[in-house]
Amino acid sequence: MENKEKKREKSIVRRLFGTLPMGWPAVLAFAVAAAVLTAVFLICPVFKESSFERMGVTFEVWIFFAVIIMANCKKPLEAACKTFVFFLVSQPLIYLLQVPFSALGWQLFGYYRYWFLWTLLTFPMAFIGWYITKRNWLSVLILAPVLAFLGFTAFDSARECLRSFPHLLVTALFCLLQILLYVAAFFPDRRQKLVGLLIPAAAAAVFFFVTPQVDLTVIEPLPGEPTFSETASITAEDSSIVNAQFHDSEAGVVYLHAQKYGSTILVIRDEGTESRYALVVCRDENGQDRIRITPQE
Repeated sequence: MENKEKKREKSIVRRLFGTLPMGWPAVLAFAVAAAVLTAVFLICPVFKESSFERMGVTFEVWIFFAVIIMANCKKPLEAACKTFVFFLVSQPLIYLLQVPFSALGWQLFGYYRYWFLWTLLTFPMAFIGWYITKRNWLSVLILAPVLAFLGFTAFDSARECLRSFPHLLVTALFCLLQILLYVAAFFPDRRQKLVGLLIPAAAAAVFFFVTPQVDLTVIEPLPGEPTFSETASITAEDSSIVNAQFHDSEAGVVYLHAQKYGSTILVIRDEGTESRYALVVCRDENGQDRIRITPQE
């Protein structure tokens, strides 16, 4: 029974990455469908700041689409041409569909330049990427950057999910699923599978150690709403915890960007006087990152 299930799973993976019909009509239909779906996620308010809205902003879904196209082509030049056309059709169409619903109107296409550059890069990238279908150590080498990207994206999304459940849960699971699919589809050797799983794990570990524990920005008034002159300065004694500057000194409003948990002192110097505030970056009972400020006597 277990062997039958494994064979069925393997058959599904093989079908997805090797036997799908990927003629030109299919590529064009795929591009239009992807564009319409992305535009819906970007236009409808219900998807705002969700994993679905990220489809129009980040790469993880588009990597998946590109791999499907490449893996179902017969030659590297075919993969390069069809992947390039897929992005050349889908990306501007996403913006075109948004124009009637956006306050920016046609100015929205100003953001397309970024995606156009990536569209140009899809041609050489897909030409090289087609060789993952060889299912050998070259496949591991080619997919290594993709697996690393998916690894740290999955980790970052999972961390955000833990802070504000279920925010980005779908993104984290989707990236993890991609990793498992690519390892199963393109790495037949056990050693290749092990390396394929270690790459995203290592990327997540590096991401954990080199990125700040916290990435929190707030603009808020100081306790008691004090006023200061335009020449007043504000500094944090431990700038590794938080960076501080005035947003509006006369209203006592400060801009704070926290980078890790801990406590420090905010020192404000204004025309020969000095004010001090205790600042703590912590996680509250609801799992949300917070910055707490209290006057220090």
